Amino acid sequence: MVKSVLVQDYFDSYCYFFIDEATKHGFLIDPGAEPEKLLEIIRQEGWVIEKILLTHGHIDHIGAVSVIRAELNLPVYAHPETLSFIMDEEVNLSDVYGEPPDIGEVLPLSDGGVFQLEADPSFRLKTIFTPGHTVDSVVFYAEREQVAFVGDSIYKGCLGDYLYPGGNYELLLRTVKRKILALPEETVLYSGHSEPTTVGDEKPLYA
Repeated sequence: MVKSVLVQDYFDSYCYFFIDEATKHGFLIDPGAEPEKLLEIIRQEGWVIEKILLTHGHIDHIGAVSVIRAELNLPVYAHPETLSFIMDEEVNLSDVYGEPPDIGEVLPLSDGGVFQLEADPSFRLKTIFTPGHTVDSVVFYAEREQVAFVGDSIYKGCLGDYLYPGGNYELLLRTVKRKILALPEETVLYSGHSEPTTVGDEKPLYA
């Protein structure tokens, strides 16, 4: 199951719980703000979060990481370039939108790599490298559940943002067409700043 949570700080953004209902274990994707709100949801639901996964290193996607990882002792995974985002206040936008978060160690993920739950290895997410919004952007795709967590690469009804440092319009457009919209049309796309949509609904906009 997917639970989306709108968190609010300098930006409103969506973070996501991707939970195996049978075991109540799962992943937390892009906890951007309001860590206590997210921790309370975890406690109320009785979930066990095994990993934090980041689609990219902008502050509105990583702002709650440090508190949550400290509370739950969780590993954090992101693209290798995300470390440079975290260390550069201009690139991660904290020079404008707030204090740079010290999220600690970030473990590198790889293009095509798979995250699976220890509680149920059949519950898994595949990593797809999707540069364009940033140089470190990735998508997490669950083939069985037909869902993809796309960060800021694509929104409902429009292309993702490419105007921040590291963004590139041509690269983002090519990435969306070749990688995200190449997924099965039934795939539900969960983004950082819009309501869910599907590959089938978005594909005609890029024909």
